[in-house]
Formats: sequence, structure tokens, C-alpha cells
Amino acid sequence: MNTYTHPILTFIGGGNMASAIIGGLFRQGHPASAVQVVEPWDGQRAKLAQQFPGVAVLPAASAALKPSDLVVWAVKPQTFKDAAAATRAFVTGALHLSVAAGITSDSIAAWLGSERIVRAMPNTPALVGLGMTGLMARAAVSADDQALVERVLRSTGELVWVKVERDLDAVTALSGSGPAYVFYFLEAMRDAGARMGLTPEVAQQLAIGTFIGAATLAQRSSEPLQTLRERVTSKGGTTFAALTSMDASGVKTKFEEALFAAQKRAEELGREFGK
Repeated sequence: MNTYTHPILTFIGGGNMASAIIGGLFRQGHPASAVQVVEPWDGQRAKLAQQFPGVAVLPAASAALKPSDLVVWAVKPQTFKDAAAATRAFVTGALHLSVAAGITSDSIAAWLGSERIVRAMPNTPALVGLGMTGLMARAAVSADDQALVERVLRSTGELVWVKVERDLDAVTALSGSGPAYVFYFLEAMRDAGARMGLTPEVAQQLAIGTFIGAATLAQRSSEPLQTLRERVTSKGGTTFAALTSMDASGVKTKFEEALFAAQKRAEELGREFGK
């Protein structure tokens, strides 16, 4: 453990997810002096330095890094192994948190020579503090380690721990990729509304407001999703006509198949880039 009051957090990769987490830390009062980022791209380093004054932003891992309590691996799956090889010597003794899709903790442990590894699958609403993150810890991760991870990620949204690592592939399919599904349906609702005669702006406002309202109702209600759906669906009414059309087209089945495709790809990423 370092001698500073706050834990020293090191981010390997300074993209959107790292920025979301750092922004959340700042809102919690975590000092800039206790955050450091390794980001090889000049433009992104300049952006980070401007966005988070006081944060040390380095082009590569080196002895200039302060001793780290937690290293957040915010890199693409295909670059993780090389990043680990370049960084390993400078982060000995740290707890490791990976947000890379698919890469298993076995691979990460082998690359880093550490068993203190937590895998996380966040999603992009973390950028506005409304993310949904699935987490899994290896056996060597202590309760204090888990508490530190929760402290770091809590400001980005909600957290759910899973015990079996393969469940993270399902988390990836549901919530990790999930925002794209929402945007996909929002686009369809906006475009349909425009074809019905609404302006695209009004149609989009109606669609987004409906998703926010329905999701909030589902979150706050103790009733099953089916009950909430049925309350909007009067037999022979407009909602009934829409859902009957979707059922006839197999929309639910096709959508479930799409999620299984995402889960399968998460598994493939682990095999493809985890060697």
C-alpha cells in the first residue's frame, strides 16, 4: 500500500471508459494527484490532460509511475497482452481490474504474474453515471480489494457481482452491448415516427422519453415485466396490434438469438486474444 491518503489508481488506456471512471472519481473527491494514466496516443493524452488537470498522463509505462494500489486495464482485447508485457514490471503488488471484453482472468494472471484480478464489464451509460457493470473476482481477491473496486466504479452507476467467470460473457451480451440495442430501437422508433408525419426531432424526443420512462417504471415497480407489459396491452387496441405484428415476425426470438451471438463472440474474443 502506498503512503498517500488516497489509493493510487493507474489506468492503462485512456479512452472513453477510463475517462468515465476518472470523471466519477473526481465527483467523489478523489484527488488528481492519486490518478495516473498510460495512453500512447498523443491526441488522447492531450485531451485527458485538458479534461483532468493534475492527472499524470504518460505515453508508456515506466519507473515514473507511482506505486499503484489498483491498475485499471482499459485496453482493447487485442492489445491487452502486449500492454501487460510492457507494464508488468512497474505495477508489481497491485490489484488489477480489467474492463476488456472476453479476456479471461486466467490469461490476465499469466500475463501479469498476479492472482489479484477482478474482471468487469461496464457499459457506455457510465459516461453519464448511469452505467451497469458486471463484476467477477478471482479467489485471491480479498474483501478489502472488492471494496476498493466498488468504490472506484460506484460513481459510474450500478454494480452486480457474478461468481462464475463465464457468466461475464452473458453480462457482455446483455448490458455490455445492450446500449447499442436500445439505440437501435430508438432509431427505428424515430424513423417510423418521421414516416408517420412527425418531425424527426419530435419523434426522437418521444422515443427517448418513452424508453427512460418505461425503464424507470420497471426499475421502481415490484411487479413482473410481463404484468407491466400486459397493463399497456388492451386486447384489440393499438399496443396489441403492434405486439401481434412483432410476434408474427418473430422479433422476440430473433432478438434473443442476437444476444446469444454477442455472448458467443465474447467467448471467441477470450480464445482469440487470450493466448
